[in-house]
Amino acid sequence: MQTAYEYTTALDANDMESPQKVGMKAALLAQQKLGAQSLSSQKCPVIFTSRLSGGLFAQLLGALGGSRQYKKSTFLLNSIDQIVIPESLSLFEQPFAKKTLGAKAFDRDGVLKREQYFVEDGRVKSYVMGQYSANQLGLKTTANAGGTNNVNVTANFDGGLDAMIKAMGKGLVVTELMGQGVNATTGDYSRGALGFWVENGEIQYPVSGLTIAGNLKDMLLGIEHVGTDIDQRSNLKVGSVLINQMTIAGGS
Repeated sequence: MQTAYEYTTALDANDMESPQKVGMKAALLAQQKLGAQSLSSQKCPVIFTSRLSGGLFAQLLGALGGSRQYKKSTFLLNSIDQIVIPESLSLFEQPFAKKTLGAKAFDRDGVLKREQYFVEDGRVKSYVMGQYSANQLGLKTTANAGGTNNVNVTANFDGGLDAMIKAMGKGLVVTELMGQGVNATTGDYSRGALGFWVENGEIQYPVSGLTIAGNLKDMLLGIEHVGTDIDQRSNLKVGSVLINQMTIAGGS
């Protein structure tokens, strides 16, 4: 037996998907897991679907958080003006976008939000700060008390998941992650995973019982593609992501 979930969310009730459509999507996701196999331990390219890829960039934004910077508990300590992702990528906050989940006019300190780059052309432009953490660092607030709002990650690949699978050729597509094996101070990353094995640019079979591991610094710099298949339900807008190499621990 396999299980899966799906959901719908929107600012306008008319934009919500029907219960029937949501249920059918969840059923299909569960069906696709049937007959899952294990993999031998190896290193290979890994795709994170758009449902998961926002988590990678959430780790990046968290590492740039003002509180982690002044506490010196981040793998991106003192990283202003450093290259942390490929130069084809940027992270841009658009808090005033209309009919967008995550949009907000003010942060929790009551400071007016603004459009801004946290990372531009791969290079860190600003930390993510509220008034308190900015004071601790001797900097000005970025109006991010309480977090970021509607951050967009630029796509550098013309296509979504299917096209990215073809471009990858051989490797792992991750559709689910388990556990909280991320060390925000060192960047060490190790999580349980489910997904699909790909060869010759096509999905071969579902896989389970895997652990994927790496270091977030290497993973972020190793991003080859960010797709256009953005999950609009998220506060962090990003498509599927292909990382050039991660370590896969399997059961065979």
